[in-house]
Amino acid sequence: MLWKAVPRSALFWASLFVFMVCSPTGWAQSAAAMPKIGYLTAGKRSSGSQFDSIREKLREAGYIEGKNVLIEPRFADQRLERLPELAADLVRRDVDVIVTGGPSATRAAKQATSRIPIVMVFDPDPVQAGFVASLAQPGGNITGNSSVTPELIGKQMELLKAVVPRMSRVAFLGNSTEPGNVQTLKAAEAAASALGLQLVPLDARRPSDIEPALDLASKAGADGIVFPVTSSIYLRDNRFMELVEKRRMPATYYSAGFVVDGGLMAYTPDPDDLYRRVAIYVDKILKGAKASDLPIEMPAKFILSVNLKAAKKIGLTFPPSVIARADQVIE
Repeated sequence: MLWKAVPRSALFWASLFVFMVCSPTGWAQSAAAMPKIGYLTAGKRSSGSQFDSIREKLREAGYIEGKNVLIEPRFADQRLERLPELAADLVRRDVDVIVTGGPSATRAAKQATSRIPIVMVFDPDPVQAGFVASLAQPGGNITGNSSVTPELIGKQMELLKAVVPRMSRVAFLGNSTEPGNVQTLKAAEAAASALGLQLVPLDARRPSDIEPALDLASKAGADGIVFPVTSSIYLRDNRFMELVEKRRMPATYYSAGFVVDGGLMAYTPDPDDLYRRVAIYVDKILKGAKASDLPIEMPAKFILSVNLKAAKKIGLTFPPSVIARADQVIE
């Protein structure tokens, strides 16, 4: 009696639902309906990477991979020449938004599409790079985070001098061809003057320029060196930290990852905060917001990372005041 009480139309739709859910065809249609997020970076795929952190923040925002969103990651494995094709592939797959992990990736994505929204994880100077019209009103299809504030390089120098009190000359190794380098260099000159330091500006446009530049820093009597965020050449030469250590030159880097890998110290925007903001922007865009209406955000939180082993190798000791301020201490 119960079976007869069920209308045939209800049985039909129930059977169709089971078929759509359980069959490969039904699953493909369901997956096709999910929003797609592309991720493009010049870096490598590794455990604990930027990509993993962004995916975790997206999960916290309610986007669970394979359940209600599809994520298409593309890694250039430190080969910048691969980025244009990887960006084109994301466009062919018609993703709904592209998250870019650095200026080189942003440039490749911008060249690949003017239609798909692009969210930058961090870019030193998106205005000078030509990515956006202004920080307040980006225009076009790009928004996200800027990773440089005028006071950042000054704080890096201040901390380096606290670790090396005798420091009188500090080298600045940038890349004059990178957007943002001019602005950062001017800020470095002002910061050095305020700290009573003589700045030794150096230019490294290619990986092969790094070692000669470090030799010049040594000959100029630099007591320390600052690596600004406005350079992508370090992606293509993993030896530069070894070259710095060989010269026993105290250095501050623009990413905590360098400290984890053996560098002395880094003072940088808090990546966790940057990733959270990226997830918020992706959420807004998937809900209908336009990238052109979302202002570029500046970093608001910073972290200090120090490596005690690296200090010991070059005969330095971190002052207790610096250790007390550190957010990450590697022993």
